[in-house]
Amino acid sequence: MAEKNWHVGSTLPIAVQAVVCLGSAVAPARAFALSDSFAPPGKLDPNLVWEALIGGIVVCAFLAAIALWIHSSLRRTKRLQLRRNAFVSSAMNNLNQGVVMTDAQRRIMFCNDRYLEIYGLARSDLWTGMTGYDILELRRKRDVLGGVSDDEFYEKAASPNGLITELPDGRAILVKYFVLPNGGSVATHLDVSDQRKLSRQLASTKQFLETVLDHVPACVAAKNIEDGRYIFANSAYERFWGFSRDHAVGKNARELFAPISTASIEAADKAALNSPDGQFRNEFEVDRAGERRMVASIRIVVRDESNKPEFLMLVFEDITDHRSLSQELESTKKFLELVVDNIPVALIVEQVKDGRYLLANRSAETILNRRREEATGLTASDIFNPKEAKLIIARDEAAIKKRGMITEEHPISTKDGLRLFLTRRATVLSDAGEPQYLIKTHEDVTDRRQTESRMAHMAYHDGLTDLPNRAAFLQALTQMIEACEGTSEEFAVLCLDLDGLKEVNDVFGHALGDKLLIEVAQRLQDSARGGVVARLSGDEFGLIIDGKQPEAGLALAQQLGEAVAQEFQIDGRAVRAGVTTGMSIFPHNGADGASLLANAGAALFRAKQKSRGTIGLYQPEMDQQIRDRRVLHQDLSKAIKNGELSLAFQPQGIARHSVAESEIIGFEALARWQHPVRGQVSPAEFIPIAEESGLIVEMGEWILREACREAASWPKPLQVAVNLSPAQFMHGDVVGLVHSILIETGLAPGRLELEITEGVLIEDFDRGLALLRRLKALGVRISMDDFGSGYSSLSYLQAFPFDKIKIDRAFIMNLGRNPQSAAIVRAVIDLGHGLEMSIIAEGVETLDQLVFLAKEGCDGVQGYLLGKPLPIGKYAGLVGRAETMELALKTG
Repeated sequence: MAEKNWHVGSTLPIAVQAVVCLGSAVAPARAFALSDSFAPPGKLDPNLVWEALIGGIVVCAFLAAIALWIHSSLRRTKRLQLRRNAFVSSAMNNLNQGVVMTDAQRRIMFCNDRYLEIYGLARSDLWTGMTGYDILELRRKRDVLGGVSDDEFYEKAASPNGLITELPDGRAILVKYFVLPNGGSVATHLDVSDQRKLSRQLASTKQFLETVLDHVPACVAAKNIEDGRYIFANSAYERFWGFSRDHAVGKNARELFAPISTASIEAADKAALNSPDGQFRNEFEVDRAGERRMVASIRIVVRDESNKPEFLMLVFEDITDHRSLSQELESTKKFLELVVDNIPVALIVEQVKDGRYLLANRSAETILNRRREEATGLTASDIFNPKEAKLIIARDEAAIKKRGMITEEHPISTKDGLRLFLTRRATVLSDAGEPQYLIKTHEDVTDRRQTESRMAHMAYHDGLTDLPNRAAFLQALTQMIEACEGTSEEFAVLCLDLDGLKEVNDVFGHALGDKLLIEVAQRLQDSARGGVVARLSGDEFGLIIDGKQPEAGLALAQQLGEAVAQEFQIDGRAVRAGVTTGMSIFPHNGADGASLLANAGAALFRAKQKSRGTIGLYQPEMDQQIRDRRVLHQDLSKAIKNGELSLAFQPQGIARHSVAESEIIGFEALARWQHPVRGQVSPAEFIPIAEESGLIVEMGEWILREACREAASWPKPLQVAVNLSPAQFMHGDVVGLVHSILIETGLAPGRLELEITEGVLIEDFDRGLALLRRLKALGVRISMDDFGSGYSSLSYLQAFPFDKIKIDRAFIMNLGRNPQSAAIVRAVIDLGHGLEMSIIAEGVETLDQLVFLAKEGCDGVQGYLLGKPLPIGKYAGLVGRAETMELALKTG
């Protein structure tokens, strides 16, 4: 500024001097002109000459001054320009980036020091007239160009992002190239190594943070505060909503979610922005593809350096299942509290360090003799009298010292009096392994112990007669054997079977039958004279009598028979009964209780076979019979499993006056057993064994299945009759069995006829009747078999609509010889027809029997006259498998 000011002040005097000089020169000239006009011709005035000379000198001086002024101005301008150039050069050389300027011909006009420093060049490497291409070639030789061509260099450097040159020492140089309006150019070279390193670190950090957020199990997202558009979402967010983050980024809630979800989200966002601390937690419901889900959310307002809200970070998780689990846990807690409070066992929790009660349930109030709320915080000394408290504290300390479970029974005084309690004490240890709590349960076992005492009595006594049962009888036998062993003492074991009990039950009912058993038990005890009397089963009793045998035993058996034979008066009814007795003697018939009882049972079985009301004495040969029976039982069990059983089919026909006229309407399936050693075993021999042992259930299922399978294969839709045992009704689901077999074999239900005996209804009338009704509902036919051979109660026919009544063979075989048999058969036929039941007679073996039955209107017949029980192949023609064959007739 001083220089500028100096330059302006110096030019003014020079200009004044020039003007003065010019004026001085003009004045003499003017004077010379004037003088010349007045002077005479031919004569010069000397003064004018001097004035002219002086004027010339002045003009010359003026011109010299002007020349001096111009020269001085040029020198000052040059110095100023040099100073300016030096200033610009100094400024350019002190920039942190290299600068290269070229003219329109790309000659380098300027190159600062920073440029040379960046690329390791010196001023001496440059020359006058050097172009941009020359310096690029120089850098290429020095390996500081980065492997690009000249054109690529200028093209990329001129791009908005510039060109990054990687130098061998790891530095990165950002080059930007600008073309000037005059055709020249400016190129800047900036070392961005630190920025690049920082950018990589920032990128790495950003990637790391995004990876972390992406693996966070909670849903994380971020959105702009200004427009609410999402700028980030992690994988959990994608999984929850079911769309990609690319779909979410750039959109707001209204564009992504259902209205109910949008309203909840926007309300939570607004609450977070208005929150003083910039955070907001809440739970709300969203609609996810039509499914309502509950989420727990936290929203955080993220601010910039100036503390202005920049974006909203939100984190949420699906708590639907967790909330359900929490509710379930809360419900479970309340349930457990309710259970603990209502269990019938008193529960008390005591704190070990001071003995104070922390918890007591409702049942504990009986022991504490106060409300449980009043007991909390008290000790045993505060609640019980000194004597009881001292005892309780001693037992508590023993349990704590043991650190285990202590169980004991002791009486406790309650408002209901002295009661027996079962107390359990268990110690709960802390994390340090020291006793922390003592849990005590007190269970009132007074009634239980009384019940157990009664049950112990019941375990060895009959509930109806209060006599010792079979277990007690065997114990008594063992004691008698031990007392008599090694001595000459004898005793007898009697097995008595009460005759007529089933008839009493059937005629008068089971209630009266039970009263009869009680009366019989009393008479047996009265007659036993102190001997052991026991009820072994339903109608079987056992006795032990000492003395000389067999005389003493036979005499007692006789007395017992006489005592029971006397008429009973029960509920105003006269009831008669009897006993059949079997007897074994120690030590001759067995050395242990089981053998003696089994042998007495064998003698009873033999006596019952001979005649009711008799006395049977065990004989050694009975062992062989029992063994044979047991072996046959084992063989039968194997036969069922090994498929040794087969079926024979006996035809059933319409009752006509001749065999030829008696059309075959069906067959009865009968079991046959071909023993591998014994040969053909009679059904009369193995069927009772199957009934007694229970094998009839398994065998009956096989018979039913095979008969239905066979009948389903017949071309003609004939009926097939199958016998069902009472045992099948008592054990297993007989209705379900029949139903499944019909489905399995495909046999039409109407072709199956189930033959039952009255034993099905005698055992349990109501249950048997219900099962028969269910069977009939399946569509099968129900037949009453062997009618007339047992009790044949007419109430059975009244209670259930049987499809058919089968007259027992005992009446048919006496037709023509016994008028009573003919009358009974005639009456049964009329009875059945009156009840709309068809009648079939079994055991028809003569033509006269057939003619009689046809004449009396019997519906069907079965017997050897029509055909023997044979394999179905023998009747192939009758079932439609071959030409009709002649029936095997038996006329003799």
